[in-house]
Amino acid sequence: MEKIFDNTEVAFALKNNTELNKAYYLFKLISSNALVKIGTSLTSFAISTNLPVKGLIKSTVFDHFCGGVTEEDCLKVVDKMYTKGVSSVLDYSVEGKETQEQFDHALQMTLKTIEFAKERTAIPFAVFKPTGVGRFFLFEKKGENLPFTDAEQQEWNRIVERFDIICRTAYEKGVLLLIDAEESWMQDAADDLVLDMMRRYNKEKCIVFNTAQTYRWDRFDFVKNTHAVGLREGFHVGFKVVRGAYMEKERARAEEKGYPSPICATKAQTDATFNKTVTYMVENLENKIALFAGTHNEDSSYMLMELMTKNNIPHTDKRIWFGQLYGMSDNISYNLSNHNYNVAKYLPFGPVYDVVPYLIRRANENTSVAGQTNRELDLLDKELKRRRSK
Repeated sequence: MEKIFDNTEVAFALKNNTELNKAYYLFKLISSNALVKIGTSLTSFAISTNLPVKGLIKSTVFDHFCGGVTEEDCLKVVDKMYTKGVSSVLDYSVEGKETQEQFDHALQMTLKTIEFAKERTAIPFAVFKPTGVGRFFLFEKKGENLPFTDAEQQEWNRIVERFDIICRTAYEKGVLLLIDAEESWMQDAADDLVLDMMRRYNKEKCIVFNTAQTYRWDRFDFVKNTHAVGLREGFHVGFKVVRGAYMEKERARAEEKGYPSPICATKAQTDATFNKTVTYMVENLENKIALFAGTHNEDSSYMLMELMTKNNIPHTDKRIWFGQLYGMSDNISYNLSNHNYNVAKYLPFGPVYDVVPYLIRRANENTSVAGQTNRELDLLDKELKRRRSK
């Protein structure tokens, strides 16, 4: 397999020298665990005490990792990326809300992104988080089969209704829909809901995609079992397959509560689970399955490319997408697109302060993934040197 991800001229064609330098210094800061911890603590403190840091946040991490404050703000970024064939997934990245008004607002924002996607080829997917439309506590309680109070049951019914409104709208508009995964102790209830949505709206083709976080050792079997249900009942199954986003929190809770960790014991085991899951899906592509491979891992990306070649699957087959986050792994995204693979960037947006929890999680993830930030720095440095030598 030709090694394409070192081509920095393709990777950074959309960035001018100022933007490249800014990205370099941002990743330099993120590469320090100590600075990330200090920075996230200071940011949280500044926001809680109403210090005027909005402009600083917006001009640094927000602008690098987010598309804008509103969906309209994102269009400039969407259109720019699409000139190189890279699509967008508009992600209203507001986390940690608790009130019915906030959940209804998130519902309306998700419906707006679906409407946006319907009108634009450059936005093939919409996305939402289960806890964006309902309280974490209720997903947790439902997953543990604990009885609801009457008020909780009414609230849960409203969550189901929000799920159905979003999935039905995506189905009616012909927009593919990714539903993110979250912590394991709330995920069972979310998985059951998503399965019901697949039953309803994936009869002709895959519209609704669940997410499998393969740092969980049980997710390969989960994907296979979900696919078996789909084959038995006659509906398509879609999965976004990722490594995962809550590892440290998962291990800490398992230790605190005294149950076996749901997380793979080693990075190698996580990699193997990811690769095995992706391989199963590609090899079953003709059996009502669709894959969105969300990965910043170059080896896994090459593996998927090789699998497609081995199974005679065209680069442009719409049942297979590669996905990365905006502001990261441009060497993967743009080089894949340059070779006619389907690629989409997650493009977060939302009010600056409301998106800070997402940005803090992203910064912490970057420091916990060995080599990720250094790889970004090496590629940026390589492209800056290439331009200087011209």
